[in-house]
Amino acid sequence: MLKSLTRMVSTAARLSTRTTAGSWARALEPFGRPALCVPNSATTRPFTRSIWMMRNSGSTSGYRPTLLSSSRDIPSVSCGCGGLHTEGDKAFAEFLSDEIKEEKKIKKHQSLPKMSGGWEIDLNGTEAKLIRTLAGEKVSVTFNINNSIPPNFEEEAEQGQKDAENEPEILSTPNFVVEVAKQASNTSLVFDCHYPEDEASHGEGEEESDIFAIREVSFQPIGDGDWKETSYTLNTDSLDWALYDHLMDFLADRGVDNTFADELIELSTALEHQEYISFLENLSGFVKCQ
Repeated sequence: MLKSLTRMVSTAARLSTRTTAGSWARALEPFGRPALCVPNSATTRPFTRSIWMMRNSGSTSGYRPTLLSSSRDIPSVSCGCGGLHTEGDKAFAEFLSDEIKEEKKIKKHQSLPKMSGGWEIDLNGTEAKLIRTLAGEKVSVTFNINNSIPPNFEEEAEQGQKDAENEPEILSTPNFVVEVAKQASNTSLVFDCHYPEDEASHGEGEEESDIFAIREVSFQPIGDGDWKETSYTLNTDSLDWALYDHLMDFLADRGVDNTFADELIELSTALEHQEYISFLENLSGFVKCQ
């Protein structure tokens, strides 16, 4: 009888322990199980919400967390443009107004200078294209005035020694591409040309030298605006001088010579100055919110 009573008490104790352990396991189960594996969304912890939900107020409550919201207030403006206006903007606008007046005073050409030799000009913003037809050949010269004013480090070093009246004239010397197309050919001969910096003293020596140089020569498909890298390109850095001279003569026979290069500098300088003044005017209107 005593043994039976002992077994009953032991069995009851085991059942009680198992029930308690199971309850604890079920209670801790949501925390030990990954959130993506929980089929019931009600067991997902609140801090697993996405940032997008934290930035929205919810469907019913007016609460919006301030953790991710901006605390900077935009100053009120009176002109109604919605832009920012500061004392610095006012000073900037006054400076631009004076700068525009000064640049218009020193403007040399009221209209762009024309090129001699029957060249027609086609403008597209900062890009210009000169076209000439000669005995069944179409010769076109394309250049862009952006980044066409070379820096002069010697002048920058001597800024303290020069006055405003003796400042050198700013010249635009852009790289330019000459394309020669023949009617019977599907390709054109393309010359990539530039103004070397060491030729700045053109005309001062005993013998007149070329003020521009050929950097590369290649055949390219007609009408293709992009330079095809798969076409063979002849670099003139290590080219035989006799062949190089013939290439320069080839261009000169088609009107691309020193006279053309001089006129191109004048045209590019006028176009660059025109675009610079236009940029200042647009910048002034942007700062003043006009």
